[in-house]
Amino acid sequence: MCKMLLSINPEHVQNILSGRKRFEFRKVKCRKDVDTIVIYATSPIMRVVAEAGVEKILVDDVHTVWQLTKKYSGISYSFYRRYYKGQNQAVAYKLTNVTEYPEPRPLKDYGILHPPQSFVYLNATT
Repeated sequence: MCKMLLSINPEHVQNILSGRKRFEFRKVKCRKDVDTIVIYATSPIMRVVAEAGVEKILVDDVHTVWQLTKKYSGISYSFYRRYYKGQNQAVAYKLTNVTEYPEPRPLKDYGILHPPQSFVYLNATT
């Protein structure tokens, strides 16, 4: 199994931690063996703050993914449409067992010097 670290806007991180956002949306699908998402909150926090299990990865047309995820998307439909503008396919990671870290961690604890634009796979030891 595999972990990946995702850069996520702090507003969306808060919605994930509160349970309002149970899906994380991306334009690119990760490897099939990813079972854990490590959550990096972007500026101004700039720390790894939590992790979540990946229950399921949905890959389908943009409309279908919205229909399946909208109740717990944690975002508005207009935000969703802007994000996927010009895209035919949407990817949604269904999050489970979200665990907030007691102390946020710097990226260097994971051997990473700069925040990833989207995501980065982590070594099995991190």
